[in-house]
Amino acid sequence: MEPYVTYDTLEIKSKFWLEKISEFNQHKMHLNKDKAALLVIDMQKFFLDPASPTFTCGGLAILPRIKELINKFRETERPVIYSCHVHHPDALDAGIMSWWWKGMCIEGSPESKIHDNIAPLPGEKIIYKHRYSSFYNTDLETVLRCLKVEDLVITGIMTNMCCESTARDAYYRDYRIFFPADGTGSINEEMHLASLLNLAFGFANVTTVDSVLKQLI
Repeated sequence: MEPYVTYDTLEIKSKFWLEKISEFNQHKMHLNKDKAALLVIDMQKFFLDPASPTFTCGGLAILPRIKELINKFRETERPVIYSCHVHHPDALDAGIMSWWWKGMCIEGSPESKIHDNIAPLPGEKIIYKHRYSSFYNTDLETVLRCLKVEDLVITGIMTNMCCESTARDAYYRDYRIFFPADGTGSINEEMHLASLLNLAFGFANVTTVDSVLKQLI
């Protein structure tokens, strides 16, 4: 199956997606860089290896763009926070997900690690989670509160699963959410676009990586 997007087509695709949702993407916001944090969701080898049964093609397309955001957040000394979706080898924490999904990303395994191109620096926070949302039964909310974060830039995979779930939970907690259309990816265009539409309507400012980068200057 051909990927719905590649790095070479990402820019033109993103323009198309933003045009499709423009009627509902009306909550324009300016990023407060002094109160902002970057979330990099589940950019793990488990999901980014083309040989993996859980391969997310949109993740490879957005990898260079996420790296640009990471570099800029580090340069401006703003937090970069990663999430990893993992499960115990004996599925003690899997619950319904072990029935819903064929593959489980095992904690501590080589494939559970963040992709080498965007690996966390020593001291950068990694949230280990067992469900889609990065807030569910994790210490993310505590970390954000202690860092006095108000604005969240959400990137990673999948757009329609862990990224959307995290964005919704962040909205419920009164965070302002910036959701780059070219900084999140899924397995097909329909799912990606559907999430962008849902989030623009009720939860987030759907934007671009370039727009976020300009607001960090």
